[in-house]
Amino acid sequence: MGFLAHDAALLIVVLILVLRCAGGGAAAVQASGNVTIPSTATLAHCPKMCGDIIFDYPFGIGTGCFRDPDFEVICNHSTQPPRLFLNDGDTELVDGISFSLPANSPGLAVAFSRSIPMISDVDVYNVSWTAPGRSFVASQIQLNFTGCDFDIYWLRDIDSRALVCAVTCPSEGITETIARQSCDGIGCCSSTFPTGGISSLKFQFVRRNSKVEGQARTEGKTNRSSLWDRISVETDFMLLSWGVVLDQQPDCAAAAKNKTSYACVSEHSTCTYELNGIYPSYMCKCRDGYNGNPHVLGGCLPGYNPNPQKVNCSRSCGSISVPFPFGLEEGCSAREEFLLNCTDAVNSTLMYGWDQYVSEINVGKGIMAISSDAFPVFGTLYAQSTATQDLHWAVANQSCQQAQQDISAYACVSANSTCLGVNSTEKFVSNTYVGYRCKCVDGFDGNPYILNGCQDIDECETTPGICGGPCHNTVGGYYCTKCPGKTQYYDTTKKQCTQAKRQPSLLFGIVIGFGAGFGILLLGLSTLLFANRWRGEVEKKQRRKYFLENQGLLLEQLISSDENASDKTKIFSLQELEKATNNFDNTRILGRGGHGMVYKGILSDQRVVAIKKSMIIKQSEINEFINEVAILSQINHRNIVKLFGCCLETKVPLLVYDFVPNGSLYQILHSATSSGFLLSWDDCLRIATEAAGALSYLHSSASVSVFHRDVKSSNILLDANYTAKVSDFGASRLVSIDQTHVSTLVQGTLGYLDPEYYHTGQLNEKSDVYSFGVVLLELLLRREPIFTSESGSKHNLSSYFLWEFKTRPIKEIAATQVREEASEEEIKSVASLAEMCLRLRGEERPTMKEVEMALQTMRAKRFKSYQAAHENGKEMHGLIRLRAKDSSDHSFAQVGYSVDQPSQRWCSLEQEFISSGEVPR
Repeated sequence: MGFLAHDAALLIVVLILVLRCAGGGAAAVQASGNVTIPSTATLAHCPKMCGDIIFDYPFGIGTGCFRDPDFEVICNHSTQPPRLFLNDGDTELVDGISFSLPANSPGLAVAFSRSIPMISDVDVYNVSWTAPGRSFVASQIQLNFTGCDFDIYWLRDIDSRALVCAVTCPSEGITETIARQSCDGIGCCSSTFPTGGISSLKFQFVRRNSKVEGQARTEGKTNRSSLWDRISVETDFMLLSWGVVLDQQPDCAAAAKNKTSYACVSEHSTCTYELNGIYPSYMCKCRDGYNGNPHVLGGCLPGYNPNPQKVNCSRSCGSISVPFPFGLEEGCSAREEFLLNCTDAVNSTLMYGWDQYVSEINVGKGIMAISSDAFPVFGTLYAQSTATQDLHWAVANQSCQQAQQDISAYACVSANSTCLGVNSTEKFVSNTYVGYRCKCVDGFDGNPYILNGCQDIDECETTPGICGGPCHNTVGGYYCTKCPGKTQYYDTTKKQCTQAKRQPSLLFGIVIGFGAGFGILLLGLSTLLFANRWRGEVEKKQRRKYFLENQGLLLEQLISSDENASDKTKIFSLQELEKATNNFDNTRILGRGGHGMVYKGILSDQRVVAIKKSMIIKQSEINEFINEVAILSQINHRNIVKLFGCCLETKVPLLVYDFVPNGSLYQILHSATSSGFLLSWDDCLRIATEAAGALSYLHSSASVSVFHRDVKSSNILLDANYTAKVSDFGASRLVSIDQTHVSTLVQGTLGYLDPEYYHTGQLNEKSDVYSFGVVLLELLLRREPIFTSESGSKHNLSSYFLWEFKTRPIKEIAATQVREEASEEEIKSVASLAEMCLRLRGEERPTMKEVEMALQTMRAKRFKSYQAAHENGKEMHGLIRLRAKDSSDHSFAQVGYSVDQPSQRWCSLEQEFISSGEVPR
């Protein structure tokens, strides 16, 4: 029953729309009649900017400046700065329209707003938004709704509506701006809508407390804000996808035949059919190797610039050389993808992107050596080696033949250089062509990407004795000659031939030979003995050097000063660990991770341990590492992997942990071959409770708070009794009591990473809570954090759950085994707990202590149901079990339960439940 209302600026835009009708019509006639193919010359008079927003054809202002009426834009100059709207005068562009880089899915960042005045005795209001033409659909939408005591419904169609969210009245004096900052349901609520081709949105607002509100209005309150007088809708984020709509043509090939209406007019452009959910439609993009605007003649330009635009560019980051075509500043690289960032010149910290550390760039071999603590993401010009972390790069996605046809953009500018193809070496990809690179021809060395960069190699100087006689260098090669006459001996030091000596007598030669041989034998044995002793001393000194550099004395002092430690951390020698791992044999490798490699070892006292060799760390991080070892060594919790000690006699310290034999929770939940059985619902609740207790201990009960930063199911290990053991503190950070967060480089695992931590870089205890929420979803839904649906599309587990949890009963999305073993109340409780852990704002999430207590409460309720069933003499085969793929291979005895003796089974559960509450913290 409500009506749309717009602000004063929008009314001005509507007036502009009325006044421009004639111009729009002219553009439409032009589109259907004699079309002038757009070029830089024909569009020279067209505006390209409105305020701070830049746009380009097919969008435009004025006759002849846009493709058809859908793409006309309006610049509202009544505001400062001016604002840019699409043709409806309602949908505002909040970011520019650029073709500077290739676009696989063109999208416009837009916004719209609605404000509805509330009328006495009117309880239902309607709001709608429609895409500004058939060329557009909304693909990503997040809206904020402000008001007082309303339920907001999404009207999907005439007979169907879904509750989006609800708002309650805040305290008096709270403004819309303040309510929108938290948008937690008090005065404001927020909702995200699924991606896809949405051409319109319709919402209905239903007042819940109309009688009370109406009475309050009559009291004449004057200190209330507009929250009590109107309903507002604003976009938090909205992406509008667009394409060129086809009228009759069935595909790109047919559309290209009509030269007067075909949109992809640039020489190096191509067409992609039916993208963005607009049917039927196509989009234009520049071919591989070209960037720019495909809708304009000559708009697609080569993506490589062989001449740097800036002079006096810096070409080093500390000790790392950064040669052209790479650069450290705008205008110093050949293309944007080759722009690197020197974050710390003193420590030679060179970055590609936000998480790739570059240690070397070899232009001759076309290799960039990188290392990363996060999931690597590379552009189309890079191919990663399967054997190393090196990146093989190309200067453009073209073949050598294609590149040489445009000499102005050809990268191999140095004389004596040549062009080579670059193929992908990714696993499971066979000989996939990436592009081309340059190298100096044989006999030359240097940088083929700059003029005169390939210089002659003097083989006679670089390889002394290459000829065995006189050597003569030439441009690109060398040649050899023999020593003349009796001067048959060539002295490589003096670089000249010398006179040959007279041959001694045979007997004299034999005596000299035997003497020399015996002397050489004695000398060799003496040298060997001396070398072994010297090598041992050198290794001993080297180990001592590493021990001191790794602050071994400090760690010894920290350990010895801890009088309360019952089982002190041991500092192992390298010899002990080499013996325990058979000199770090490859057969002893348990796994490779983002922070190092783990070996299985057997100590002299027959303890089985896991020995972790970490990746190279900076010298500046050694003190922090020692402090972490000292703190973690004091952690004595049954659900945290015990740290036995460390070895400081290597460049990178080694850590020695207790060996956990039954793998990880991830392997049992998601691997079809690793375990051969499935965990029961009782085991899942127990493991979740144990892991939550361990994280709670780290956050609040340890002497110094520890943020794990990489909580995931693969870091929850299971011992011989399937007891949870939280592991892998390679990414953890220690926090003093007075700190609420720490700022760090973002690290974590895709699917588990806290969005708030990702955007702010500020780590706090709630980041671990978010990751633990994903683990709860794995136990409840039995899906991986990034999983592939039956349709073949990839989904993020947390996003999938949060959307489905709003629209479907939780029992429909829970795993089949969970539905069979758990009660509906338990499933709802775990789902609600996971939803609270996954909230976008960390302050809205519970603490790990609260999560642990909630899980303990669930287990207590379940235990009481077991006890009641036991007292009533009921069978509990459906309550306590370990499901096996083959029941003949796995019995309940594996976890202390007996199939034939229900009373023993109940007692085992009772003992396990009681013992879990008596664990020392």
